[in-house]
Parts: sequence; C-alpha cells; structure tokens
Amino acid sequence: MAEESVAKKRRITLLSNVNMSSVSRRLSREADVHQPSGYGNELGAMMNPNSDYNQFDPEITFVVMDLAELAEHEFDRTAVEERVEQWYAGFAESLRPERIYYVSDVYLWSPELEAADLMVDRVALENLWTERLDTLCEKFPNVRKFPYRRMIGQLGEENAFSAKMWYMGKILLSNEAQKRLAELILRYVRMEYRTPKKVLVLDLDHTLWGGLAGEHEQDPVVLSEDHSGLAYKNHQRVIRQMQKQGVLLAIVSKNNEEDAEAILQNHPHMVLKPEHFAAKRINWNAKSENIREIAQELNLGLDSFVFWDDSPQERMEVAQMLPQVTVPDFPENPEELAPAMTSIYHEYFEKSVLTKEDLDKTAQYAENAKRMELKKSTGNFYEYLRELKIVVTRVEAENHLKRLEDMVNKTNQFNLTTVRHTMSELQQILTDPYQKVFAYRVEDRFGDNGVVACVIVDMSQSVPVIEEFLMSCRVMGKNVEYGILKDVELEMLDEHFTKLRGYYIPTAKNKPVEDFYTKAGYEMLGERADGTKVYEVDLTKAPLREFVGQMVLENIKIKEITEIDR
Repeated sequence: MAEESVAKKRRITLLSNVNMSSVSRRLSREADVHQPSGYGNELGAMMNPNSDYNQFDPEITFVVMDLAELAEHEFDRTAVEERVEQWYAGFAESLRPERIYYVSDVYLWSPELEAADLMVDRVALENLWTERLDTLCEKFPNVRKFPYRRMIGQLGEENAFSAKMWYMGKILLSNEAQKRLAELILRYVRMEYRTPKKVLVLDLDHTLWGGLAGEHEQDPVVLSEDHSGLAYKNHQRVIRQMQKQGVLLAIVSKNNEEDAEAILQNHPHMVLKPEHFAAKRINWNAKSENIREIAQELNLGLDSFVFWDDSPQERMEVAQMLPQVTVPDFPENPEELAPAMTSIYHEYFEKSVLTKEDLDKTAQYAENAKRMELKKSTGNFYEYLRELKIVVTRVEAENHLKRLEDMVNKTNQFNLTTVRHTMSELQQILTDPYQKVFAYRVEDRFGDNGVVACVIVDMSQSVPVIEEFLMSCRVMGKNVEYGILKDVELEMLDEHFTKLRGYYIPTAKNKPVEDFYTKAGYEMLGERADGTKVYEVDLTKAPLREFVGQMVLENIKIKEITEIDR
C-alpha cells in the first residue's frame, strides 16, 4: 500500500474546544473524517455512547486543546490547575482500549496576554497541562502526545493565530496554521500504521563531512562550528538524535580505513563517534555488496535500510543492485543537509511511541557483535552457548503491551503464523480466560536484549493451540526458542492438558522456521488447503531439546540446563 493511501483507509476524528471545522474539512480530502457538530464538548461526545462521535467509531482520535479557552481566560495558577485536573479526569474515564488517542500539548495564546505578559507565567501554565499529559501517556499505551506546540513555535504567533478569524467564528488558527495542522495529523496517521525503516547507511566524504578523508593534510576536512563546516556538524547532530531514538547507523564508504577511522575517532567536531555505529564497511568494494553483508550481519531484511550518499553513481548502483533498499535524493548544498535528514527521519524512521528496546537498540547490536566474536573463538556451538550464560525470563505481558504490539506486527522471519493484532485486540486477548500470552526477555553475559519473544496459546478446545510464536531476529541462532517452547509446554501440563498443537503458515519471509516444529519433535497432522501445516506433541513425552541456559519466572529460577542429550 502506498504511504499516501494509508490515511484514506482510516477513520479519524479531530476534537477541540475551539472551532476546527475547516481543519476537519481539509482532512476529509485524505481520510474518512468525522465532522463533529460544534466544538467545546469534546468530553461529552466521548462519554455519550449515543453521540455522533461514538456512532462513527473512529480508529484514531486527535484532541487539540486551547489552554486559554479551557482556563476560561482566568490565568491564575490554582484555577488553571483545577480545570486541567478536571479535564484529564473526564478524559481518562472516556477512553476505550480499542481506539488510539493523540492529545496535543498546548500553546498559551490570547490577545489579553500581550498586556499581562509580566504577570502570567505562560511556561508554568503550559507545563501543568504537559505534566498531566505525560502521566496519561505512561498509564495508557493507546494515548500519544501530539506536538501542537512545536508546530505553533515553527510558524510563530503572528503567522499561527488570527484575531480576525477568532472574532468571526472562534477559529483560532490562521489558514496556514490550519494547513500545517492537517498535514501533521495525516503524517501521524500514516506513521501509526506503517512499518518503519531500521538502518540508516551513511557515506563519509561529502556526506558526514566535507572534503576527502585521505587528503586532509593538503585539503582539511570541512567540519567545524561555522560556515559549511557547521552545516555538516548540524547534519551529524540530527543523525545523532535519530540514533538516540533507535535508528541503527552503519557506515559504507570507499576510503582507506585508517584515514577514515582517524577522523571518526579524533576529529574534534565529530558528533558521531565509532560507538554510535552498529556496523561499518570502509573499503573499496561495491557498496551494494557491503550493504548486503551488513544486512546479514545484523540479521535484518534489506527493506529495512535507507542509503544516504552524495554520489549519484553510488546511489544508482545500490538502487539497481538492491531495489529493496530505499535511496533518497541527496541535496546539492551543505546547508540543506540537516533539513533533508530531518525529513528522512519523519518519512521513514519516526515512531509514534518509543519503547525501551528502541532506545537501547545500538547497544544491543554492539553486544551482538561481541557474541559473534565469542562464537568464533570457542569453535564449539554448545560451548559457545554455555559461555553466553543465557537467561530467559518470562515477564508479565500486560507490562510490555507496546513492545508486544510492535513485535506482533513487524516480526517476519521467526514468526510461525504472522498473524497481526492491534493494541486493542492484544488487550482483549489478555483479558480472555481461554487465551494465554507468554512474553520473554533474553539476557546473557554481554547484555539485555529486552523483550524479544511472544507466544499466544488458545486454550478454548480440548487440545490447546499455539496460535502465535514469534521472536526477534536478534536472538535467533542460540536455541532460545527451544527453552521458550519447553516453558509453554510445562505451563500447559500444569493446566492439565496432555497434548499441544502448533501451526505454521508459510509467508515470503518466514522460511527460516518452516521446520521448527519438526525439529522440536512435533508430529505433523496434515496440511490445510491454504497451506497451513498443523503439528502436535504429546506433552507427557515431549523430547529434550538443545537449549543451554536458565529459564526464569519473575526472578525465580525454573530450570537450568547444563547437559544436553543429543
């Protein structure tokens, strides 16, 4: 599905305490939009089960609030705090788990504030709202913060607000601000349903810095705090912020490695340091080959990569040889680099919610490189697993809902059925007494991989069925899946079941697990017309499997396996 058409498939609503009808009309060109009757009754519409809003049943609700109107233009801190608390209490009561909500931060503006500028602490009043919004987002995984204030700040008050339109019809925003707001809403709708890219592959010369690495004695590298050097440095600053938010960085550059590494490690204005990169290929090989190698090293699909290079020849080579890789155009002037990279982030990488796993991603891949070195040094696979000291912990699934939603909807390689679920569907499964959701965190001597596996078992029939079994590619190849499967089997035995079934539904990307159940000792019962293969095991005779490590439940050791029958 083209990204432009994603919004057209979604039902959305914009609620506000000021007139946003013209913004809703703009949105209706791109999405199925509910047109609220009036404004200022956003909580009433949400709470009333028979309201037009609830009859429309939006998938995503955007709530953009004006703090001056909410405060009834009384800017006393105590009064504002009371009204904010009342509003959020009502809003929390009206939430439905099957819907997604974007609630705006606020920008305090009103004509009389110009005369009371020294008497009103605008930032303090805005923070009353923002702090309560942050608390709400932490409590409810289906509530997101919408960056309304940043949009107003980018436009400036004179361009964002219209006193004339306010007096005519309580329309707070100028035409330009209405246009920007509609565009921003649609961007977040698309973001909510797309699969983000994971890796930004970077060239070095004329990309991260100006000039050539091998020629810096005669022609110094352009990277500094002024002129074009500052443009390259700000470009790096944008990329560093992306890396902090979970974007994996890789270098693919045609250079002498020593020359390039000297700049990466020693140049005083380098923002991006060697430890910020998950992989590097600095050589004279074809860049498409280097990218292919990095994809294998990181165990990620090529469709997760974005390639950023100043050379049109190199961009063409990668685009032709690796059509799955996204290859954006490169700007002509250094001062365009930072804005261009910001656009790339928004278009390809930005997520509606960041999980702990996102924030730790580069460190996790760096730790994985150490695991690969250990594997090479030990020589024996099972000795390698013993040296890793793997610990698999079953965690409470409801405490990791956003992470599970990401995994269920974006894991492809180790995914036995590739069934997708929305957040609300996951919440419903968790409350179903006949469904069991298992979630697992995996750690070893090199670090914590985070929550990386999920199993969903349907126990509504006489023989329970593993409807979903998925695991991050980060922990593939260590037999962790066998420890997890044994834990699930033991749990089913505790529930007094004697048999367990599993499904394998083939897709274009999950071929690595097509024989998982056979290797695990399950008997194939048959194949359905749609290609689904059905397997079963006798839980009283489940075989030993090649897992080396500890299984832990809420910090209580279940079992440690030190010897394997093979």
